[in-house]
Amino acid sequence: MDPTTDNAGQTGDPGSARAALEALRAEIAKAVVGQDPAVTGLVVALLCRGHVLLEGVPGVAKTLLVRALAAALDIDTKRVQFTPDLMPSDVTGSLVYDTRTAEFSFQPGPVFTNLLLADEINRTPPKTQSSLLEAMEERQVTVDGTPRPLPEPFLVAATQNPVEYEGTYPLPEAQLDRFLLKLTIPLPSRQDEIDVLTRHAEGFNPRDLHAAGVRPVAGPASLEAARAAVAKTTVSPEITAYVVDVCRATRESPSLTLGVSPRGATALLATSRAWAWLTGRDYVTPDDVKALALPTLRHRVQLRPEAEMEGVTADSVINAVLAHVPVPR
Repeated sequence: MDPTTDNAGQTGDPGSARAALEALRAEIAKAVVGQDPAVTGLVVALLCRGHVLLEGVPGVAKTLLVRALAAALDIDTKRVQFTPDLMPSDVTGSLVYDTRTAEFSFQPGPVFTNLLLADEINRTPPKTQSSLLEAMEERQVTVDGTPRPLPEPFLVAATQNPVEYEGTYPLPEAQLDRFLLKLTIPLPSRQDEIDVLTRHAEGFNPRDLHAAGVRPVAGPASLEAARAAVAKTTVSPEITAYVVDVCRATRESPSLTLGVSPRGATALLATSRAWAWLTGRDYVTPDDVKALALPTLRHRVQLRPEAEMEGVTADSVINAVLAHVPVPR
């Protein structure tokens, strides 16, 4: 096979890579109705080699969305249901004694995949939550002192329920900061919900994506070509300063006890570049920064208790910051 052609038949040049990633929306729409922003966010995360926190009530197709993305990208995916009794080794893998060879061999855990769905990550204790930190940051797992690299691409898509807190362990700020984006999955509109029910009435089976017509339209080669093109997207000094000013303004907000860190500023710059490239440009504009500010920053700030009691949200604070920070001309 030509090394510039991936399994989905897409070439590895930037033009065809953009077309392939744009085709993801249409392909995933065969299985998931009305979640274009979440699809775009997941693609942006893949382009930036980041991870995604999906927040939404049960039953809004978070799991189906991740499975459909993996099918359309022709990459491997695994799902882990996080529970209070889940152990770190259940995620990363462990050494198993082989009686035939009288030696210990490593049995890989579900983290050894391209797209890991960490379902209800806030239902497992911090010890198990932290088992993902090395995988997310270093893209490797160390067991018994031996580092083992994870496959490429690698993305963690973790879900959590925003309305049910009993028996949960909120993610610490340090781990929240490891997620590139926090995407909120809303309830569908009335028409979208009608479309969902109509599909089910016509025999749609969410467990059989092949029967639903979801086919690979991109793959690792087109994704690598896209990443290389994103890295060449121009960022002017004015845009860099704008990103810094937006993030520094959150640290001065009276509604927050914790503003955006320099890592958050780096993340906002990266996601803005990816979004600019996806929309067909080779340079970043202030509108690109504004478009990605909420999903990139909302989980990196911490509200003061009194502000939270008054109904202030992280999104409203970030929107206020965007409205007040001067936009470069």
